[in-house]
Amino acid sequence: MKKSAFLVICLSLLMFIGYSSSNSQTKNKKLPSIKIKDLKGAKVSTDNFKNDGKPIVISFWATWCKPCLLELNTMHEIYPQWQKETGVKIIAVSIDDTRNSSKVAPFVKGRNWKYDVYLDENSDLRRALNVNNPPHTFLINGDGEIVWEHNGYAAGDEKELFKEIKKLVK
Repeated sequence: MKKSAFLVICLSLLMFIGYSSSNSQTKNKKLPSIKIKDLKGAKVSTDNFKNDGKPIVISFWATWCKPCLLELNTMHEIYPQWQKETGVKIIAVSIDDTRNSSKVAPFVKGRNWKYDVYLDENSDLRRALNVNNPPHTFLINGDGEIVWEHNGYAAGDEKELFKEIKKLVK
């Protein structure tokens, strides 16, 4: 029993260290210039992700990911308030592959999400940002630099994200 508890603690610590180091690797790194698709199939460069110097939240998600849907549905509910207070822009990037990407547009339309949604069918942006498991959320400052990231979702995580957004608009 003691060995099992010790093993669980060690594995948890290693996971935390791995997350922390990946976070420090991307912090203040520019958002890479990658071409992805909008929901109509047109190619869009991430260079075009602009918000007049205000923050941008980029959330990687998939249609099959339950925590992703919880996060995006929660953001949908609070997005108007966030925009009013901070001017933040939310961008959701689907990592569904080419076999499933045709399901994304009707999926989004059915939920009436009010933020921009893009497709990273070939995982080019996902790889460039070292996104392993969705949901994975990045906060981009007005200079296009990644200043914060978070992997996973639990109820209340959006409050931490909003605190970080408000720090950028002060």
